[in-house]
Amino acid sequence: MKVLIKGAGVAGLTAAFELAARGATVTVAEIRHGLGGNASWFAGGMLAPWCERESAEQPVLDLGRDAADWWDAVLPGQVTRGGTLVVAAPRDAGELDRLASRTSGHRRVDEDEIALLEPDLAGRFRRGLLFPDEGHLDPRQAMAALHDKLAAMGVKFHFGTDARHVSDFDRQIDCTGMAAADDRLRGVRGEMLILNTPDFSLSRPVRLLHPRFPLYAVPRADAQFMIGATMIESRSARPVTARSMMELLGTAYAFHPAFGEAEIVETGVGVRPAFPDNLPRVEMSGDTVAINGLYRHGFLLAPAMARLAGEIVFNHDKPVELAHETDGQRQSA
Repeated sequence: MKVLIKGAGVAGLTAAFELAARGATVTVAEIRHGLGGNASWFAGGMLAPWCERESAEQPVLDLGRDAADWWDAVLPGQVTRGGTLVVAAPRDAGELDRLASRTSGHRRVDEDEIALLEPDLAGRFRRGLLFPDEGHLDPRQAMAALHDKLAAMGVKFHFGTDARHVSDFDRQIDCTGMAAADDRLRGVRGEMLILNTPDFSLSRPVRLLHPRFPLYAVPRADAQFMIGATMIESRSARPVTARSMMELLGTAYAFHPAFGEAEIVETGVGVRPAFPDNLPRVEMSGDTVAINGLYRHGFLLAPAMARLAGEIVFNHDKPVELAHETDGQRQSA
């Protein structure tokens, strides 16, 4: 079976792997001239299904709980399994209790244990939550490694190519995100910074709860940290605004003063595709299977969506459905 995958973001790359692993002859067409520049490139890479349940529906936990295992199996060494640490200033202790009441898979930690987990946070936070079964990866390293693995498996890549001009395939997988012709999608803009400081270190992603400006800091190689938080209802991919920059930097400095002297290595904006219920869908129309609506959970949910797409492609004469319950209504994913 010959399959064309449109889009080389995380959805397209994971789908390419699942299809190629099942024996399909796979071609990936990407309108950009290389990996990068899409929402996946600016992602945090947190594989945190239990923590995300605070603001997400149950399917995000159900679909994402095996994501770290998938990434570990496909790209050994890319996943760091140190858990997720959530902290809050004493005045925001209510935010911590609220998150604890809406999530599972965590345990409470006190000031001493926070210092053991993250020595550079010693004395800064009295209480926290540790989600020990979660992990994270560097999205850019993971995408590059998955591209190389796919190429070694015989997957062909065409960058700088409009997929409309590529033909002669049995099936197509549309993973074009916001570029898809789907008027149900809305854009959710996420802004991020990459900071560099040798004066501070983390072993795992840390989320700082705040009623107005929550923040997450994700450690990366070479003393770098990805700092993010914003979720703005917008399709605009214009550069980071001054307001967001001030809020991100101000909250990062409140999180730890070392960020006040950090170098700003990069700023970036990713526009994440979301359906009205913020849940992903895999849908078939004719010979095309569409994967879309991964919202802020791209690396977390892409493996499950790719597996489902593979089942649909290879079992197209059989009903394959993934369902979830939202507000009492049953919807297909």
